[in-house]
Amino acid sequence: MAGAAAPASGTAGLNMYKLYGAEFSLYSGKARAYLRKKNIPFEEINSSLKVYRNFIIPRTGVKYIPVVQTPDDQVYQDTTVIIDALEQQFPDYPVYPETPAQRLVSLLLELYGDEWLLIYAMHYRWNYPDTNYRFIIGEFGRMLLPGWPGPVQRWMGKKVGSRFAGFVPLLGISKDNQAAVEQSYTRLLADLNNHFQQHDYLLGSCPCIGDFGFIGPFYAHLYRDPYPGEMMRKTAPAVVAWVERMVSNEPAEGSFLDDDAIPESLLPVLNHMAAEQLPVLQDTAERLSAWRNDDTSRQQPDSTVPRQIGRHQFSMEGVIGERMVLPYGLWMWQRSLDYYQSLTGEDRQAANHILSKTGFDASLEHPLPFRLERHNNRLYCQD
Repeated sequence: MAGAAAPASGTAGLNMYKLYGAEFSLYSGKARAYLRKKNIPFEEINSSLKVYRNFIIPRTGVKYIPVVQTPDDQVYQDTTVIIDALEQQFPDYPVYPETPAQRLVSLLLELYGDEWLLIYAMHYRWNYPDTNYRFIIGEFGRMLLPGWPGPVQRWMGKKVGSRFAGFVPLLGISKDNQAAVEQSYTRLLADLNNHFQQHDYLLGSCPCIGDFGFIGPFYAHLYRDPYPGEMMRKTAPAVVAWVERMVSNEPAEGSFLDDDAIPESLLPVLNHMAAEQLPVLQDTAERLSAWRNDDTSRQQPDSTVPRQIGRHQFSMEGVIGERMVLPYGLWMWQRSLDYYQSLTGEDRQAANHILSKTGFDASLEHPLPFRLERHNNRLYCQD
C-alpha cells in the first residue's frame, strides 16, 4: 500500500522507500507512523515467508521486522536505527526536540514505549484468546502465506503465533500477576487519556521520538486487537484520537511546547515508568556486568551480547514477578544517559528540574560501566 503521497515532481519511483512490515506488528507501527508523519514517500511490502527468505534475512542477518530499504539500497533494521538514519535525510520537523528537558523526556518515553509497554501489548493480545485468537492467527497467516487457502493460512498462523505467545511468560506475565499488569495498564491509560485531552502529542502539536515509541504497542496491539481495542474505545477516547492522529497519512507540521515546557500531565507517566522500568534497567546493568566478568566459556566467542542473560524479579502495582533479563533495553537506556551526561550548566539544571519531579532523580548521574554498540544488527558490549 502507499504510505505517503508521492513527490509532485514525478520522481516517485526514484525516491520511494520500502517498508517491510505488517499491520499487526508492533515495531512496524512505529516505523510506519514515522514515515507518514515525516511525509516520506514509501510503499509497504508484506513480510511473507518468501520475502523473509529472499530479502529480510539475507540483507539483515536477522528475522525481525520492520526493515526499511532506501532508494539507494541502504537497508536498516531496528526502528530507532531507522529513524535516526532518516532524520539525517529529512531534517524538517525533527522528532528530537532541541531543548534539554524535552529532549531527555522524549528519549526516556521512547525507551518506555519500546521496551516496557510491550508487557501490556503481549498480555492483552495473547491472554484473551476467546476474543483475540481467531483475529490474530488470521493476521499471521495472511501475512506469511498471502494468496493461500484459508485453512493453510490458519495452520501457519497457529504455528508461528504460538512462538510469539510463548514469549508472554518470558516477559514475566503469569496468572499470579495478570491482575497487577492490568491495573498498571489501566492507570497508565487513564493518565495518558488525561494528557491527550490537553495536548495533541506528548510534547505539543507535533510528535516527538517518544510518541513513536508509544505508537508501536498502542496501535498494533492495544488499538487493533479486539479485546484491548474495545477497552480503549470505551475508557480512553482521547488516547484513541491520538492513535488515529499518529497513524493517519497527514504529516505533522506543528511544534513542541514553548520554553522547553514539560506538561504537568506527563509527570504521572514518567513516575510510572520510573517506578516499574527503572529498577529493571538498573538490575539489568548489574546482571550484564556480572555476565561479562563470569566464566568466559559462557560468553559469546565474538563478544556479542545474548538476547537474554538469565532471569530477575520485577514489580507491578506491588506484585512481584519474574522475567528474563533483556540487555537490549540498556542500549536504549544508554541513549538517555549519554544525552544527560552531555548537558552542562543551565541545560543540566533544566534536566535536573524535571527529573526532580519524577522517580528518576539522580539515576542518570552515572553512566553504564561498559559501552553497548550495535553492529550488523547485533549488540556488543565493550569496555
